[in-house]
Amino acid sequence: MMDTLILSRIQFGANITFHILFPTITIALGWVLLFFKLRYNRTGEMAWMDAYKFWVKVFALTFALGVVSGVTMSFQFGTNWPGFMESVGNVAGPLLAYEILTAFFLEATFLAVMLFGFNRVSNRIHTLATVLVAFGTTMSAFWILVLNSWMHTPQGFEMRDGVAFVTDWWEVIFNPSMPYRLTHMLLASGLTVAFLVAGVSAYRLLRGDRSEGVGKALRTGVVMAALLIPAQIFAGDMHGLNTLEHQPQKIAAMEGNWETRGNVPLVLFTLPDEQARENRFEIAIPNGASLILKHDPAGVVPGLNDFVREDGSVAHPPVAPVFFAFRIMVGIGMLMLVASWYGGWQLYRRGTLPPWMLRGFVAMTFSGWVATVAGWYVTEIGRQPWLVSGVLTTAEAVTTTPVGMVASTLAMYLAIYAALTAAYVWTLFHLARRDGASATLGQAVTPEVRVAKGGGRIAGPVPAE
Repeated sequence: MMDTLILSRIQFGANITFHILFPTITIALGWVLLFFKLRYNRTGEMAWMDAYKFWVKVFALTFALGVVSGVTMSFQFGTNWPGFMESVGNVAGPLLAYEILTAFFLEATFLAVMLFGFNRVSNRIHTLATVLVAFGTTMSAFWILVLNSWMHTPQGFEMRDGVAFVTDWWEVIFNPSMPYRLTHMLLASGLTVAFLVAGVSAYRLLRGDRSEGVGKALRTGVVMAALLIPAQIFAGDMHGLNTLEHQPQKIAAMEGNWETRGNVPLVLFTLPDEQARENRFEIAIPNGASLILKHDPAGVVPGLNDFVREDGSVAHPPVAPVFFAFRIMVGIGMLMLVASWYGGWQLYRRGTLPPWMLRGFVAMTFSGWVATVAGWYVTEIGRQPWLVSGVLTTAEAVTTTPVGMVASTLAMYLAIYAALTAAYVWTLFHLARRDGASATLGQAVTPEVRVAKGGGRIAGPVPAE
C-alpha cells in the first residue's frame, strides 16, 4: 500500500503537471501577440490584428487556468509539505512573493487592456499593454525558475538549527543551474506555442477558413518552431553538461548507466532493472553517451552504483521514470525538428502546406505539452530523494496527514484536472471553429483602420460589403 509520502508526491506531481501546461503557453504567447501587434502597427494590414484578436482570447483563457492552478499548487506547500517552508521558507517565501507580484501587477492588470482596449485606448497604449504583459509573463517564469533551480543547486545560504538563512541573494538568484534551466524553459515555451499556433491555424485552414490572419499565424508558428528547435537542442546539451557537474546521479539515471566507466554507449531503449541493477533488452549506440556528455568517445560517465549507501539504500532517483521521460522529451524534439524544417521548406517553396502536412501539424498541436511535462519529470523525479539537494529530503518535509485524507484529495484533484484539461482543449477548438465560421460568412474581413502607426484608436472590423 502507498504511504503518505508517495501519495503526497503523486498529488504534487499531478498539480504541477496540470499547472505547467498553462504558463508554458502564456510565457511565449505574450511575445507572439506582441509580434502580431508590431506587424500590424508597421504594415496596417488588418490580417495581423485578426490574428492578434483570436490569440489574445486564447491567452486570456490560458492565463485564467494558470492562475487558479498555481494558487492550488501553492497551498500544498502548507498542506502536504510543511517541512519545506519550515526549513527553507526564508528563501522560498520571498521568491514566490516576487513571482506573485509580477504576475498580478503586470499580467492581470494589463491583460484587461489587451482584451477590451481595442477601441478604448490609443494604439500606443494598447501596444504598451501588450509589452508589459509579455514582460510580466517572462518575469513570472524567471522567479519560479530561480526557486526551482535553487532547489537543485542551492547556494547563498547557511543552515542554523535546521533553518536556511540567506547570506547572499545574488548567489541564491544566480545559482549554478539557473541560467541553463531558465533558457531551456523559455525555449520550451516558445516551441510549445509555435506548434500550438501552427496546429490550430492548420485546423482552421482544413475547415475552410482562408482568411489572411490564419495564414500569417500558420507561417509564424512554423517559422518560429524551425528557428527555436536548433537553439533548444544546443541549450539542452549545455543544460545536460551543467547537470552532469552538479547532479551526476540524475545523468546516470537518464542514460541508464550503472557503472562508472569510459566508452559508455548511448542507450536508445532498455528495461532498467533496479533490483538486479542492470539493463534488460538493451539497444544502444557504442560510445554514444561518452561522446555526448564528455565530447570524447572514451570519456568517463558516472554510474548509478556510485550512489548506493553502505546500508544498501540508494541515493539516486528511480531509474525507469527518468530514463523513459528523457527519451519521450528527446523523441518529440526530433519530431519537431523534422516537422518544422520540412514545413518551413514547403512554405518557402510553395507558399503553402499540403493537406497531409496540415493534418500533421494539427496532430502536433499539443506536442509541446508532452515534451515539457516529460522534461519536468526528468528534472523533478531526477532530484529524488532530495527536495532541496543536499539540504532537505522529501521524507523530512512531508506532512503527517493521514493516508486516507491525502488519497481522497488526490482523487478529487485528478478528476477536476482531467475535466478542466478536456474543457480547455474543447474551448480552444470551439473558438477556432467559431472564428472560422465568422470569416467564412464574411465577418471581420474588411478592415476600417483610422490610424495604424500613430497614437489614434484602433477601429474594430466592419462586415464585408
